[in-house]
Amino acid sequence: MPTVAHLRALRPRPSIARCRPSPGPFRHSTRHASTETVVATQNATNIRSAGTRTKNLVYGTVLAFTLSFGYLYVTDTRASIHEWLIVPALRQMYPDGEDAHHAGNRILKVLHSLGLNPRERGDDDAAGDLAVEVFGHTLANPIGTSAGIDKGAEIPTPLLELGAAVVEVGAVTLLPQEGNPKPRVFRLPSQNALINRYGFNSEGAELVASRLRQRVREFAYHAGLGLDEEAEKKVLNGEAGVPPGSLKAGRLMAVQVAKNKTTSENDIDAVVRDYATSVAHVAKYADILVVNVSSPNTPGLRTLQNVEPLTRLLSGVVQAVKKIDRKTKPAIMVKVSPDEDSEEQVAGICEAVWDSGVDGVIVGNTTKKRPDPLPKGYLLPASEAQLLLEQGGYSGPQMFERTLALVSKYRKTLDEGPKSVLSSEGSDQKQRVGRSTGGEPSTSILDKIQPSSSSSTGSSKTKATLDIDSKPALSTNVDDLEESAPKVTLHSTLVTMPAPKNPRKVIFATGGITNGRQAREILDAGASVAQIYTALIYGGAGTISRIKQEMRDDAKEQSTITK
Repeated sequence: MPTVAHLRALRPRPSIARCRPSPGPFRHSTRHASTETVVATQNATNIRSAGTRTKNLVYGTVLAFTLSFGYLYVTDTRASIHEWLIVPALRQMYPDGEDAHHAGNRILKVLHSLGLNPRERGDDDAAGDLAVEVFGHTLANPIGTSAGIDKGAEIPTPLLELGAAVVEVGAVTLLPQEGNPKPRVFRLPSQNALINRYGFNSEGAELVASRLRQRVREFAYHAGLGLDEEAEKKVLNGEAGVPPGSLKAGRLMAVQVAKNKTTSENDIDAVVRDYATSVAHVAKYADILVVNVSSPNTPGLRTLQNVEPLTRLLSGVVQAVKKIDRKTKPAIMVKVSPDEDSEEQVAGICEAVWDSGVDGVIVGNTTKKRPDPLPKGYLLPASEAQLLLEQGGYSGPQMFERTLALVSKYRKTLDEGPKSVLSSEGSDQKQRVGRSTGGEPSTSILDKIQPSSSSSTGSSKTKATLDIDSKPALSTNVDDLEESAPKVTLHSTLVTMPAPKNPRKVIFATGGITNGRQAREILDAGASVAQIYTALIYGGAGTISRIKQEMRDDAKEQSTITK
C-alpha cells in the first residue's frame, strides 16, 4: 500500500518556466540600474588606472632622468663635486694622508669595475690643439700624472680616463719592501702641499708585472684576440693598433723602477742588477721605462746621480731593455732630483744621459728643502709649521719656479750635446791641440785628446792612437801651439759623432704644476709633458680636465692679444 512519501514523489513538479516570475517594469528598472553601476564602476576603475599609470610614468621618467643626469654628472671629471665634496670628505674620514690615498684608489678601482668611475666626457683633445710628439707617438695632450699615485699598477686605466696622456706607475722595486715606518705622509692644506717619506713601499716587480700582464690579456680578449700568451704577444707587438703600455691611442704608460733599500749604493754591480732584473719583469708592459735615482727617502740613492755610477746604471738598464721580447722597445728616461741643480751637477747628469744612450730626463721630484720665505697669500697654522720639521720630500705649488728653472737648465745642456765627441771626415784627422769641441782652451793637451763616448744611437766607442812629432812644444800658449806644436794625428778605426738627425732628448717635468698657465710655461721652457701629483691629490678627479681647459683658454687669450 503506497505511503504518503510515495504519493508525494509521484506528484508532478512544476516546470522551471512556470515557476519563473514574470518580468515586470520594476524588474527591468533594477537590471538597468545594476548595469549602469557596473559600467560606472568600470569607468572609474579605468580612470584611476590611467591616472596611476600616468603618475607612475611621470615618476619613472623623473627618476630615470635624475639617475641619468646624476650618473653623467658624478662620472664627469668637470663636476665640481670631485674637488669640493669628495676630496674634503676623504680628508675628514681619513686623518692620515696615506690612508686617504689608499681609500681613494680603492674607490676608483671599484667604480671602474662597475662602469661608474669619473672620466673625461667628450673629446676635446680630438681637435689636436694640445697634441705633442713624444718618442714617435702623437700624444693627445701634454699633461701626465707622476709616479706615486698608483704605486702597484692597480688603476692605470682609470687614471688615463681622467684625461692624462701619460700615466706613470710605480716606483717598483725588485723585491717587496714595506718602506719607512708610518706615519709617513703629512698634509699641509693651507699650502696645498705634502711631505712624504714613503721609502719606496712596493709589492715587488714580479707581482706588479703580473697585474700588467693580466691587464694586457683582458684587453686582448675584449679585442677578440684571445686570452692566452699568443694574444698577449699580439698586443705587445702592436697588432691591436694601440701602444702596448697604455692600450689607448694617443696615450702612453710609464713604469718607474728603483733599487731596494737593502741594496748598497756603494755596490754598483748590485744596484745595476736590481734595476735590470726589475726591467726584465715589467718593461715589456711599458711604453716608457723610468729609472728613479732621485728619491730623498732612500738613503744613498741620490749619490747614484754622480756621473760614473749613473752612466754605469743607465747603460745596464739600456742593455736590459734591448733584451726585452717585444718588437718595439720602451723609451728610457731617468728621473733626477730638484736639489742637484748646480751647473756641474746638471752637466754631469746630462753627460751620463748622452753616454748611456737613454732617451730623456724627468726633471723634478720631492725636495728636501722647505719653502722659505712662505709665499705671499699663504697662512701657515702652527700645526702645519710643526709638520715642516718632519723628515721627507716636500711637494706643492711653491716648487714651481724651481722646476721651471731646472727645465731650462736641462734643455739648454742637453741640446748642446755630448762634450767629448770628436768629429772626423776620414780615418786620419788633424786635431787642433788644446781646444775642446766647444772651443774652450785647455792647459792639458792629452785631456782633450779622448776617445768619444757612445752617442745616443748606441754606436761603439772610438778606438784611436796618437802620432806625435818628435819636436816638443816649448810654448804653453794655445795660439802658439797651433803654429809650433807637434801635429797630433788620430788614426781612428771608428769615429763616433752625434748623428745629424739624432733625436732630441725628451724632458718631462714635475713639481708644483697646478694650473694651465704653469703647464704652458713648462712646455715653453723645453719640456714635452707636464706631470702633476699634489695638484691631483688636492684638486680631485677633475684636475687634469681643468688644467687642459685653462691651457686652451690661455691660448685663445694670447691669440686675441696678438691679433
